[in-house]
Amino acid sequence: MTASLKCLLILMMAAAAPLASRAMAADADHGADLAKRWCATCHVVGSEQRQASADVPSFASIARRSDFTAEKIAFFLLDPHPKMPSFPLSRSEAADLAAYIGSLKK
Repeated sequence: MTASLKCLLILMMAAAAPLASRAMAADADHGADLAKRWCATCHVVGSEQRQASADVPSFASIARRSDFTAEKIAFFLLDPHPKMPSFPLSRSEAADLAAYIGSLKK
């Protein structure tokens, strides 16, 4: 590959990077769907839900924690931990769930 072709390829990739990051942004609406399907048995995941397990925090209370960040929650969801069932979440699904939880901060 010639140097000018390599340079052109690098410039094209650099120009496309912002578009790719916007396309891969977390989707809180999809996160809400995932939460209702997978998390609502144990957690209160939305204002319309009245009951869940007594010993786990609601998603709204998680969002209001002073140390809450969507990145931290997404990482937590991808890392196996003892008290929660092991869901095979993709990185984008974990980011979507985290974005939804973050949207509940009031």
